Amino acid sequence: MLRFKSLGSGSSGNCTVVESMGIAPMRILVDCGLGLKHLTSRLGEAGLQPEDIHAVFITHEHGDHIGCARSLSLRYRIPVWMSHGTHAAIGAPDFDGLLHTARDGTAIDLGGMRITPFTVPHDAREPLQLTCTDGSAKLGILTDLGHATAHVMEHLTACDALMLECNHDSDMLARSSYPPFLKRRVGGQYGHLSNTSAAEIARAVIHGGLKHFVASHLSAQNNRPALVQELMAEALSCGANDIVVARPDVGTPWLHI
Repeated sequence: MLRFKSLGSGSSGNCTVVESMGIAPMRILVDCGLGLKHLTSRLGEAGLQPEDIHAVFITHEHGDHIGCARSLSLRYRIPVWMSHGTHAAIGAPDFDGLLHTARDGTAIDLGGMRITPFTVPHDAREPLQLTCTDGSAKLGILTDLGHATAHVMEHLTACDALMLECNHDSDMLARSSYPPFLKRRVGGQYGHLSNTSAAEIARAVIHGGLKHFVASHLSAQNNRPALVQELMAEALSCGANDIVVARPDVGTPWLHI
């Protein structure tokens, strides 16, 4: 059995803890986009300490995802996986032997959990998102991507839970005070998913075994949780309250699959 919990999601910082439950639990952090003090506090609220984390996976180099990854790794001797491009983009710092290279489609076995990274279209050097499985349950995590390629959709097949970016409402973005170049970046093919695009992905991957849908990385300026819940509930043929929204301050509750 897997369980997962967002510790925070949005432009102020993204971090998700995933745990394979059993005699010897394996816990990983997917992204580390908080300061070390805030991360430690939010882990504590989840009933965990930094020492309970066995691995960190970084999806890409943007500050709201890389955060305190290196300081956490060095202080607590936690191994970190990221792509070669991500490591280069942050200046190729030394991780004192704790850094491992993640590659598209190459599974990483971590005790009772296997994670599989895959490339996504996003304006970063070599961005990866991932699926996690303990052999019986499968979780897909996609917090930043401009659009869904066939490669992305292939990896989302048969997920029992999905955490998916629902960044912006296109009309709100168009009317926002963002400068034109930023509107183009956010709404472009290598920017962030709109609610409508996220709903299209959800419709394509829905199946009887999908237990949880988590809407992540909502824009504070260009989206509203109620809009996301209404649209995603329609796409997934469920109630609006069945759609979990990952908040920037508290993330989500623990969700079991």
